[in-house]
Amino acid sequence: MVKDNIKTPAEAKAKITTNHEEIKKWAEERGGRPATIRGTGKEKEPGLLRIDFPGYGGEGKLQEIPWDEFFEKFEKEELAFLYQEETKGGMQSRFNKIISRDTAKK
Repeated sequence: MVKDNIKTPAEAKAKITTNHEEIKKWAEERGGRPATIRGTGKEKEPGLLRIDFPGYGGEGKLQEIPWDEFFEKFEKEELAFLYQEETKGGMQSRFNKIISRDTAKK
């Protein structure tokens, strides 16, 4: 699932996908790693999912997890990945948001 022309706060085009390889490739090209917000999981299950970009404020708040755990939770919760390739000015963007698939269909 990929949707174009969704406006982000920067008014640049964003896309939505559920493709694991596309998400992983996008994140790793920008130095991103799969993570969970500390203290939001139950027992051994990851909590709220995020992409962590080391050096950009996630220290102490985010805990890195393996991609397989990230995508297991991603599928279990029926999530989608909203992301931006470039900023309005043409620079590589790290803008992303993990949303429900129901929201992505709207």
